[in-house]
Amino acid sequence: MFFFFVGGVDQQVRQVLKSGASRCIRCGSLADLVEYEKVLKLFFVPVWRWSGKEPAMYCNNCSLFFPRDYSLPPVDDKPSSLLPNVPRCYSCDRVVQPEFRFCPFCGASL
Repeated sequence: MFFFFVGGVDQQVRQVLKSGASRCIRCGSLADLVEYEKVLKLFFVPVWRWSGKEPAMYCNNCSLFFPRDYSLPPVDDKPSSLLPNVPRCYSCDRVVQPEFRFCPFCGASL
């Protein structure tokens, strides 16, 4: 007998609490503060829903949920050529700490 299971748990936005409250930790675009819910789906049909523990941030650009207490440094207005001694990510050009082996913003190796 062969049993094939198609389903899983997904997160969905239930309500937007504050639009443009922060920046996304992955792509840097604006992220909203939202209440979310987790949804159990079987054969792509929602079966059971339950709410998340606390509000989270949601990026509409890359569909990432992340904790709201994670804060990004402000965007640098100065080009990297003006700050030669500051270590930066080769992929996203953001300032990173010298002891990091991976960029905390985009995940690229340094």
